Amino acid sequence: MDNRNDNNDKKKNGPGKKGWIFSLVAALVMVLIFSYMTKQLEQSRTEYVSFNEFEEMIDSGTLAKVEFDYDNTKLIIYTKAYQERPKFEKIYYTGILHDQEGLSSRLKEKGIEVDPLVVDRSSTFLDSILSILLPFILIYGVMWFLFRMITKNSGGMMGVGKSNAKVYVEKETGVTFKDVAGQEEAKESVKELVDFLHNPGKYTRIGAKLPKGALLVGPPGTGKTLLAKAVAGEAKVPFFSLSGSDFVEMFVGVGASRVRDLFKQAQNQAPCIVFIDEIDAIGKSRDSHYGGGGNDEREQTLNQLLSEMDGFDTSKGIVILAATNRPEVLDKALLRPGRFDRRIIVDKPDLKGRLEILKVHAKNVLMHDSVNLEEIAMATSGAVGSDLANMINEAAILAVKEGRTVVTQADLFESVEVVIAGKEKKDRILGPEEKKIVAYHEVGHALVTALEKNTEPVQKITIVPRTMGSLGYVMQVPEEEKYLMSKEELTARIVTLYGGRAAEEIVFGSITTGASNDIEKATQLARAMVTQYGMSERFGLIGLESVENRYLDGRPVLNCGDATAASIDDEVMVILKQCYERAKELLSGNREVLDRIAAFLTEKETITGKEFMKIFHEVRGDIVEEPEKKEDIKLDSVNLEQNNINDNENASVDVVNAAEITEQKTSTNDSATNE
Repeated sequence: MDNRNDNNDKKKNGPGKKGWIFSLVAALVMVLIFSYMTKQLEQSRTEYVSFNEFEEMIDSGTLAKVEFDYDNTKLIIYTKAYQERPKFEKIYYTGILHDQEGLSSRLKEKGIEVDPLVVDRSSTFLDSILSILLPFILIYGVMWFLFRMITKNSGGMMGVGKSNAKVYVEKETGVTFKDVAGQEEAKESVKELVDFLHNPGKYTRIGAKLPKGALLVGPPGTGKTLLAKAVAGEAKVPFFSLSGSDFVEMFVGVGASRVRDLFKQAQNQAPCIVFIDEIDAIGKSRDSHYGGGGNDEREQTLNQLLSEMDGFDTSKGIVILAATNRPEVLDKALLRPGRFDRRIIVDKPDLKGRLEILKVHAKNVLMHDSVNLEEIAMATSGAVGSDLANMINEAAILAVKEGRTVVTQADLFESVEVVIAGKEKKDRILGPEEKKIVAYHEVGHALVTALEKNTEPVQKITIVPRTMGSLGYVMQVPEEEKYLMSKEELTARIVTLYGGRAAEEIVFGSITTGASNDIEKATQLARAMVTQYGMSERFGLIGLESVENRYLDGRPVLNCGDATAASIDDEVMVILKQCYERAKELLSGNREVLDRIAAFLTEKETITGKEFMKIFHEVRGDIVEEPEKKEDIKLDSVNLEQNNINDNENASVDVVNAAEITEQKTSTNDSATNE
């Protein structure tokens, strides 16, 4: 099919009769101009002198050569200066008025070269023909070659107005629905479109019509383009793929022309699928608030796209797919049913989706038998498909660097930390005092987490600096996937963030700059509680902020006056002050635990959540219920090899209440994942 289309394009884009005539006329004009300029140049370099002046030139000794032109009865005179600088001196000529033989003898006596100008009359006619035709043929050949190269490479006169859509067929993408994981609902919606193209009869029999288009919406990295490529691999029909920026050109009207050309190609190859990535480049709202206003070129392109989507016949089997992560800026006319009938949300994957994505990316990587991808999926809440793929790749690179032939669980957890916090900075060595401050800061976070309810258990505490600017951090892993957060959980989160700052103040009596990021995050949470979540008694259920670009940075925008904004700041400060006092109260009441764990962390630099909880219970004197011996043997037999590889695992077992550490809790990870 591609070869046939290429031949058709060559026939359409090749030079027609008008092109040939234009080339011939242009070449002829150029030859005439060239001949005229050559004649003028020769006339400007020759000068007539009288015979008396010629004799004076002979006597003065300035002549070098004289040619006798018998056909034109004239003498061509070359001076010595001309032989030295032929580009700057003139050629003289005069008539023959005296005896030629006597003149020749006189010239030879003076040492002047004498040559008869012999003309081959047999070749005069041929030379005159060639002198006219040869430049014409050369110029025409060069123009024809350039014209063919332009039409071949750009599909038209400099590519203006032609669509740059790439046509994929089933085997070329190499991606199928098996390669797309974690987006089952989105995949199901797209599968229906593919099935409609393959079996239109079973839908039209009941009266169903093929949707004209589907809009893929979601954050960056969730797999929108991958899903579209999977459609190309499954559809077995021509698949046009291009970006919204391909319609943008410096020439006015080119975008609309390319839209027309794209849909013309699609109709010629129907049934087919057209995929436009980053459609917000041309589909921005015509309202000045989002679109910027005054951009006639983009508006013409958008208007042409709207009319084309209304004009094509769905019975031919043309489906438009588009992807964007800024649906709020798209024009309302583009989003209405009849143009994009479906909005398919490709959101961040949940726990089950992350596990499936990890399995897809890990199938081509050599993994150790003890690797548990469920723990990695639990530890990467909020990660998208591209993040998870990067983590698997980083783990494989780390395994090679360490000289191993397989990827272990330790490599995977380290890769999670590399993606989140960066690599360890081995060249940054903290002094004893700074090391102690950082240790107390991080233990303050972890201890508040252990003392507060509604918090996530600690997986790891480290004071090793990382490349993303952190001098240390506490890694927390949730026990289960959550989609809602209560007011108590948000408050506990703020208290945990202030634990580091509170520990510094309690132990050292002063504060440092290390809590800047904690303060920023706590302020964002408290402000969201007041302005978005309706968790403030002072303001109640009013929405004081709206979120723009929800799938990108999620930037909040205030919807209130200046006086209310000042009151919001006051309410946020009240919440933050209460949470900070709560953090100080918790740490002051457990000062001995804080000192013991901070000293242990200063010595070891990195401790696991299991070690942290062990010291926590020892100092507090908590009674830890040991599981039955039979259960211990069963648990050890399951996790023996895994614990030998890395001591940082079993994150789901590290909980605040030690009585909950039972064999049942450990063995129910699968059920929690399914939920």
